[in-house]
Amino acid sequence: MKFLIKIVTTAISVFLIANLMPGVEVKGLTTALLVSLLLVLMNVYVKPILIFLTFPITIVTLGLFLLVINATIILITSYLLKDGFKVDGFWIAMLFSIVLSMITSLIDLLIEKEKGADF
Repeated sequence: MKFLIKIVTTAISVFLIANLMPGVEVKGLTTALLVSLLLVLMNVYVKPILIFLTFPITIVTLGLFLLVINATIILITSYLLKDGFKVDGFWIAMLFSIVLSMITSLIDLLIEKEKGADF
């Protein structure tokens, strides 16, 4: 259930960010759901490989290169979903990934806080 909540909240976040940020286009909530699902799959399967391959540069940059990896994952997702999801460039992808990470982290924090209040 937690996985589905994460997918849906990320999809809503993607849709809202795309409507507010110039340079990012999402055709609808269904496409945002696909983007969210693909981002989860990319973060599970592709991101660890990219982190492993770029480990030395990540260490040298004190972890800041992870922002580049996140932007690259957004661009790959945009490439794979050509018809419904479009990101205009690398810097837009980086800003999109930062904003998306902040919003999803805030939502996760609120969900965990809500769960803790139940007992």
